Amino acid sequence: MATATTDFHFSGLAKCLIQEGLITEKDARSYIQDAQKNKLSLISYLVTNKIVDSRVIASKASIEFGVPFFDLDAIDPRSLPINLVSEKLIRKHNALPLLKRGKTLFLGISDPTATQGFDDIKFQSLLNLETVLVDENKLHKVIDSALEAVDTTMSDLMDTDLDNLNVTGGEEDLAKNDVNADIDDAPIVRFVNKVLLDSIKKGASDIHLEPYEKNFRIRFRSDGILHQIASPPANIANRIISRIKVMSKMDIAERRVPQDGRIKMVLSKTRAIDFRVNTCPTLFGEKVVLRILDPTSAQIGIEKLGFEPEQQEVFLKAINKPYGLVLVTGPTGSGKTVTLYTGLNLLNKIESNISTAEDPVEITVEGINQVNVNVKAGLTFANALRAFLRQDPDIIMVGEIRDLETAEIAVKAAQTGHLVLSTLHTNDAPQTLNRLMQMGIAPFNIVSAVNLIMAQRLARRLCEHCKTQVTLPDNVLSSIGFKEDEFKTLKLYGAVGCDLCTNGYKGRVGIYQVMTLSEKMRSLILQGGNAMQLAEQAKSEGINDLRASGLNKVRLGVTSIEEIDRVTKE
Repeated sequence: MATATTDFHFSGLAKCLIQEGLITEKDARSYIQDAQKNKLSLISYLVTNKIVDSRVIASKASIEFGVPFFDLDAIDPRSLPINLVSEKLIRKHNALPLLKRGKTLFLGISDPTATQGFDDIKFQSLLNLETVLVDENKLHKVIDSALEAVDTTMSDLMDTDLDNLNVTGGEEDLAKNDVNADIDDAPIVRFVNKVLLDSIKKGASDIHLEPYEKNFRIRFRSDGILHQIASPPANIANRIISRIKVMSKMDIAERRVPQDGRIKMVLSKTRAIDFRVNTCPTLFGEKVVLRILDPTSAQIGIEKLGFEPEQQEVFLKAINKPYGLVLVTGPTGSGKTVTLYTGLNLLNKIESNISTAEDPVEITVEGINQVNVNVKAGLTFANALRAFLRQDPDIIMVGEIRDLETAEIAVKAAQTGHLVLSTLHTNDAPQTLNRLMQMGIAPFNIVSAVNLIMAQRLARRLCEHCKTQVTLPDNVLSSIGFKEDEFKTLKLYGAVGCDLCTNGYKGRVGIYQVMTLSEKMRSLILQGGNAMQLAEQAKSEGINDLRASGLNKVRLGVTSIEEIDRVTKE
């Protein structure tokens, strides 16, 4: 009876490995169960967990099952007939098209027992299949390389036909040409899709497509810095831009005025990426900028934002108060929205009614009532706020306080039992108080409503794989802002650059100035104190400004002095 159970559980590969003494029967049963729980093949489980070397498995399996072995080091991934099978099926079956000979397609596989489900590959390729055994570790790497080199690369757009495209003529002719060409032209469609996917893979926040007289430039903004990633022929710029306009449901015949649109890319059942698209007429065509809106960016957890422990404690205390105003300030792209949504996610509970007004909504969250401001239709921030106050709110988030009317309603809401979160465009926390007074908010209303003001910036993180320690003279350290008693123990790092990062940096971290209103600060505000006086008072109370918070990140080896100089320079 035990033997039957063993035979039932062990596949041919497991038996082979047991017979070769590479694993025991007891371990094999456990490995099979764990592999099934993790939805992995046995070979992937063994290799991933480094139980058996992938080369040893391939060698033994080749002999046992009589399947020829092939070394993937001998091929160029770019030369493979990868376009005969879809990426979905390649990854589903972990099978790599190696060679097409006549009506036969040779597939590289790592598990000789997993060929039963290849009918869909046979149906899609319309070819007979032959399998060849390859190393599991090398297989994954070559699949990734081959799919990256598939015919959606830039070289496909530089063939003779595309170089000689006739896109001249009147505006009306161009529009007709674009309608016919862009929707049906496979290379253009593939290229635009490739650009969108690459931007997601590289963690870009924006895509810029810029036509000029003699060239066409595509740039990604990664970690706050723009990098050129492609320069297609200038004579296909209109076709690429028109394709994006079609995807965004814009009027492709209209090129004289700016347009706004949106693209949604579904990556899986659980993840979708939105692109907010804007066109702007320039001298040589329309410039297009796509803002990448990833809902997962607001789910990173408060610990990863970059708060110092005491700053995080102050922030959490402020947003957990039943009422009051919490303001986040900083320039565009400084991470204000992500910070606010991180806080909202913590507050998003069944017993709370949360409403937000934004222009536009960048991050969608279930359980939060989100409103897109539409000024043309009469739905302003102020009107949305008024509506919220009639909807029995607990927490309100206003995308930005731009005018006195919005500011007054937000302050009154904060004073009447609601927690209000919003943003302002000022350089630091003390200037925010002055800005509110300049807008016309009475000082006594400011001191009674404001719980917290927080300024922030985003600095690039040094790459952990290549950063190197640097030494600076004492006089330079002093001029930067370090204290003399820390010179001997200070460890500073600089950017180098490697294959795993961009110019020595990977990812970003927040730098914060977190300021609550003390009694002395409230007194200063009531006396009409200016931003400089408020900044001096904050400093005397031990509140770090952005520069001091940035230097703390340098002390921890998180970022470099050059990066802090870049984001905190006045």
